[in-house]
Amino acid sequence: MGEHPSPGPAVAACAEAERIEELEPEAEERRPAAPEDHWKVLFDQFDPGNTGYISTGKFRSLLESHSSKLDPHKREVLLALADSHADGQICYQDFVNLMSNKRSNSFRQAILQGNRRLCSKALLEEKGLNLSQRLIRHVAYETLPREIDRKWYYDSYTCCPPPWFMITVTVLEVAFFLYNGVSLDQFVLQVTHPRYLKNSLVYHPQLRAQAWRYLTYIFMHAGIEHLGLNVVLQLLVGVPLEMVHGATRIGLVYVAGVVAGSLAVSVADMTAPVVGSSGGVYALVSAHLANIVMNWSGMKCQFKLLRMAVALICMSMEFGRAVWLRFHPSAYPPCPHPSFVAHLGGVAVGITLGVVVLRNYEQRLQDQSLWWIFVTMYMVFVLFAVFWNIFAYSLLDLKLPPPP
Repeated sequence: MGEHPSPGPAVAACAEAERIEELEPEAEERRPAAPEDHWKVLFDQFDPGNTGYISTGKFRSLLESHSSKLDPHKREVLLALADSHADGQICYQDFVNLMSNKRSNSFRQAILQGNRRLCSKALLEEKGLNLSQRLIRHVAYETLPREIDRKWYYDSYTCCPPPWFMITVTVLEVAFFLYNGVSLDQFVLQVTHPRYLKNSLVYHPQLRAQAWRYLTYIFMHAGIEHLGLNVVLQLLVGVPLEMVHGATRIGLVYVAGVVAGSLAVSVADMTAPVVGSSGGVYALVSAHLANIVMNWSGMKCQFKLLRMAVALICMSMEFGRAVWLRFHPSAYPPCPHPSFVAHLGGVAVGITLGVVVLRNYEQRLQDQSLWWIFVTMYMVFVLFAVFWNIFAYSLLDLKLPPPP
């Protein structure tokens, strides 16, 4: 092809805008279902040499053409990324992630190390928000330590799906408790009822081969005093965390804490049963508190020191109640009252797996080395506990309480 003289800047800008406008109908006609294919067409239009990169100038032009589709905070963050690239180029994967409203680790690092400052006012200073917007903003400040993450979450959150996991678990726990309360005719210290341990959901050392009991024990509580505190912590801590991090991640931390709690009891308190959701609750709460401490200067939640103190006092009271009940003379000897070790198993999960999940908002966990280290540690513990349950009880010749 022959060479042509370069047009002036104004002419080039107009021609570039026209190319974008002409391209979009064509892309709409032949765009497959996947949105990445649409962005690939746009990217290739600005990368005729198939180098895998486009200039930040072209990227800014593309952002301008799609500004009506982007929330103001997101547009500001994306422009900050464009300015942060010293080499003046953006690679295709960053382009796809950004235009698909996804963020990679390189995206976060580019923003944090970039030269452009987010010059608009903080999210907390914005006025004229309705009730739902104020709630979303409140959740963002409760859980996220960086202003850039808070703005991104505020613009991205759609309440679809809602925080269904924690609400569903809580409703089921309350429903099972009410059913047991009516059937046993006892709501306070249900665990002292002679028929309590006959329930097929309770973990009992003599029935440890029934694997479902390592998980279903969360639907049985020692009494209304036990259920009440767990439900309050689940709703006040678990629901906001699920709104930010999603049901999959929060559900993973919660279930991992539950399983670790029952397995810890089977290893460290071998003759005791287990009831209550404290393993999962303590996993979430300890992860949240550890995240606040590790990001103390960035967390802007109000009265954070006082609220941390209140949370720790509530957790200590619940743990103290569990310890007292464990060593209180049993109403149905020789089987002791439920163990408190499940609380400690939940805390161990919270300050390992839980912290990694909460510190990596919208980042791929599989790209985090700490994630794989803690997952490996967790799996090693699970395998150890499984073999312990198979062999240790017979080798130690323990005298277990009779089956309920």
